[in-house]
Amino acid sequence: MGQEIPKQFINVYDKPVLFYTLEGFQKHPMIDAIELVCIDSWIGAASAYARQYNITKLQWIIPGGETGQESIRNGVYHLEKECSDNDIIVIHDGIRPLVDESVLTDVIVKCGQYGNAVTSLPYNEQIFVADDEMSTVQYIPRETLRRVSTPQAYKYGKLDWAYHEAFEKEIGIYGSAYTNTMMVELGERLYFAAGSDKNIKLTTQDDLEFFKAYLRSKDQKDRCG
Repeated sequence: MGQEIPKQFINVYDKPVLFYTLEGFQKHPMIDAIELVCIDSWIGAASAYARQYNITKLQWIIPGGETGQESIRNGVYHLEKECSDNDIIVIHDGIRPLVDESVLTDVIVKCGQYGNAVTSLPYNEQIFVADDEMSTVQYIPRETLRRVSTPQAYKYGKLDWAYHEAFEKEIGIYGSAYTNTMMVELGERLYFAAGSDKNIKLTTQDDLEFFKAYLRSKDQKDRCG
């Protein structure tokens, strides 16, 4: 983003991005409690913002780790005294502020049925395997591909086991690994839930401008009735 502060705390119309995300979970009737894994030096600010924006379901704020996987692990381990094996845990990126209520519902329901669920969408572009920078002779049929993001949901007992197993054996915790890829590397089958194209991850300035445009459009629709 080219900003001096973490992108989760960039203000969009006088509200940090993170708190648009948290409001989606606060308003959802199937969410009982929220745990936030946060950069250690920003925990105080996050707590103050939570009071300001009335995020009453936020029960715990936990320091993150050096990587995304370490941060999720810290959150999972902290819940060992709070959760039972069959509790459903939803993992979501703080910089995906446009999580749809129906998507969140579906991931929770599917997890209840199958033990886990990952938000997914069909892949609509052609994918080719590069032999080098200039050419290819191989493609991957797009019908065999799914785009997977967050929210993702897992039964707590399996999730806690997986993070202990992964960090003890150093499986699925490096590079761009996430909970879903780690689970597959540990031999688990994942189940698809509904996704949404608007559920973007705010990575670049262009993403931020899209988010602002969406909010302006939504505000105009709301005012028009």
